Amino acid sequence: MIARPVVTVATHATETRPGGARRAPQPQPTAAAPSKIETSALNLFYGSFRALKDISISIDEHRITALIGPSGCGKSTFLRTLNRMNDIIPGVRIEGNVIIDGQDIYGPGIDLVELRKRVGMVFQRPNPFPMSVFDNVAYGPRIHGLATKGTLPDIVERSLRAAALWDEVKDRLNDSALGLSGGQQQRLCIARVLAVEPEVLLMDEPCSALDPISTAKIEDLMIDLKRDYTIVIVTHNMQQAGRVSDKTGFFLSGELIEYGETRDIFERPRDRRTEDYITGRFG
Repeated sequence: MIARPVVTVATHATETRPGGARRAPQPQPTAAAPSKIETSALNLFYGSFRALKDISISIDEHRITALIGPSGCGKSTFLRTLNRMNDIIPGVRIEGNVIIDGQDIYGPGIDLVELRKRVGMVFQRPNPFPMSVFDNVAYGPRIHGLATKGTLPDIVERSLRAAALWDEVKDRLNDSALGLSGGQQQRLCIARVLAVEPEVLLMDEPCSALDPISTAKIEDLMIDLKRDYTIVIVTHNMQQAGRVSDKTGFFLSGELIEYGETRDIFERPRDRRTEDYITGRFG
């Protein structure tokens, strides 16, 4: 019998977080959620190298979808197809479809600025701009013409509150964002994305550079944010996927090997390769 590592999957039980904080029980999905993103026979090539192989997936609205797999398996590459960030890489070629709300984002006439406003991205390491906390959050609304000078303070406060950061920085809005802690900087980057009112949040290893306390705050924040946003997260941390995600996809060598409810993936995987990965046989 194969010994499985213990991976905690979110349940109704109250959970104790690092630092002693206790999070209220999180309800599990009771009905099928509508699809927000669908990909069909999606392939991506770096020159002649095929990095993604016929990826077909349906990502639920107002849910957290985790993408797991070993380094170099294609999960971050796939994530970047969802807002066309791969377009900036020379030699990249895409085949197949990525449909968001019924629209193929690789179709003709797509406004990339508008797309990346709708589908925001948080990166592995915090990347605040070298400006004040206020100006970091206000940057997006300013360049997108979403606010007048009089409404910017409200947008900044609302975004910082949504990112669970307002109480920590409300007296430091004019200070440099570079003076914040790593966890605060990452939540500031989330606030900066939220300020332009996206529909989807893409998160590429958002906690990999953070300590356990900051990681817990980001995870709690993700669970809160899914009420208003569709979230897709790439993570190497299977415990994290078990804690926060509703569905999980396992990638290997550019293929989506298995995709389903997170509890099923971790407790009842259908594919032996998935089982080998989550039990630590490789990866």
